Amino acid sequence: MSQVDSLDTEKLAGYLAAQIPGFRGPLSATKFDGGQSNPTFRLDAASGQYVLRRQPPGKLLPSAHAVDREFRVMHALRDTDVPVPNVVHLCEDRDVIGSLFYVMEFCQGRIFWDAAIPEVDNAQRTAMYDEMNRVLAALHSVNVEAVGLADYGKPGSYFERQIGRWSKQYRASELRRIEAMEQLIEWLETHQPADDGQVSLVHGDFRLDNMMWAPDEPKVIAILDWELSTLGHPLADLAYQCMQLRMPASGGTLSGLAGKDRGALGIPTEREYVADYCKRRGLSGIDNWEFYLAFSFFRLAAIAQGVAKRAQEGNASSKQAAWAGSVVEPLAMAAMQIVTQGA
Repeated sequence: MSQVDSLDTEKLAGYLAAQIPGFRGPLSATKFDGGQSNPTFRLDAASGQYVLRRQPPGKLLPSAHAVDREFRVMHALRDTDVPVPNVVHLCEDRDVIGSLFYVMEFCQGRIFWDAAIPEVDNAQRTAMYDEMNRVLAALHSVNVEAVGLADYGKPGSYFERQIGRWSKQYRASELRRIEAMEQLIEWLETHQPADDGQVSLVHGDFRLDNMMWAPDEPKVIAILDWELSTLGHPLADLAYQCMQLRMPASGGTLSGLAGKDRGALGIPTEREYVADYCKRRGLSGIDNWEFYLAFSFFRLAAIAQGVAKRAQEGNASSKQAAWAGSVVEPLAMAAMQIVTQGA
């Protein structure tokens, strides 16, 4: 078993017993399937069940795998309308298991991987998409000063900074030249909308399978995977979710609705989903939608390239990580199609 997939449970149990009130071993750990970034484990102890998220071992790209930021933002949101797990401990001592990690409560609920949500009926699907829309609007309405996150990111010039950051990350993990990616980076750099002053807490990876749903109702009980969260432009989250829903029904770990009859499934169109979000946020509409979508494709392509690089070096957290390298070019091409043909 690789270092990515295993934990020294005896050492970990001793550490957690000294740090978490009421924690008692012995302890066993089981790695969750899915996800390409921070390895996540279910911990079964004599005192109950927990979840541990860690940075992958080995050399990491700058600012990547920020589990300490995940811990901070979930702790800050605990008393807001945004559903998050209860986090119980952050360990910044790399000697315990070999990298930073945090422990949170184990939430009993459902996770859905297929954007068409075939497990439920049309009425529930409609309610679930409306619930995702409500939660996203609630997230973007959080008073960041009141919850202690005013310094969680730099306000203003969000897309300029993000394009720069992800271009650097992409270059750091580039395995070959991809012409569509070169064109996309150039287009984004020269077509940024004027800064409209919108700043909110953004999740960065807001999608169906990063949400824990109540066992018996269309209600989100926990938003997961906050690694990419920051202060930024709220439309980046909205466009990212809509970008994913434009993708094929099956594509590695991502699932979209391309080719699906949304009406027959009880799922709103993109136009309807965006309109509902705007109504909840008091927005009259969205200009430059093509830019926000193209940026989302670009960022996902840069993330996938990083996963592919880690897979090549043997540090990726999922056995399917090598798949990521094959999606970078199609993502960039899809973005260029949007900017040349319209959304």
